[in-house]
Amino acid sequence: MNLKQELQQLNDRLDKYRRKLAAAEKRGDQAVILQFKQEINAVTKQIAHVKAQHTRQLNKQGGDVKALPFSRVLTKAEQADMGKLKKSVKGLVVVHPMTALGREMGLTKVTGFAPKEF
Repeated sequence: MNLKQELQQLNDRLDKYRRKLAAAEKRGDQAVILQFKQEINAVTKQIAHVKAQHTRQLNKQGGDVKALPFSRVLTKAEQADMGKLKKSVKGLVVVHPMTALGREMGLTKVTGFAPKEF
């Protein structure tokens, strides 16, 4: 299972536990309230762990991409015909600024990274 799916499942469980906690508080059932508070704390810790792991993974991937010797901003024409560009440049990695990797790298424009000049 990838990290996004795991994070989504944990968030779903957290939401379910919060709803059950609210219902238990309405009933005044102290044993159930205590149980769900413990469950919420455990799931919150797991969510923090998965988010940290995802951040580490993005940092590593961003470092690998930045290590490529050549990079430049792609023109609108190149962005429009991305298939042709990728076929002509071996090892090209295109990073969009709105993706997680692009935000992590601090990009503001669509940028191509490659082992050779293109």
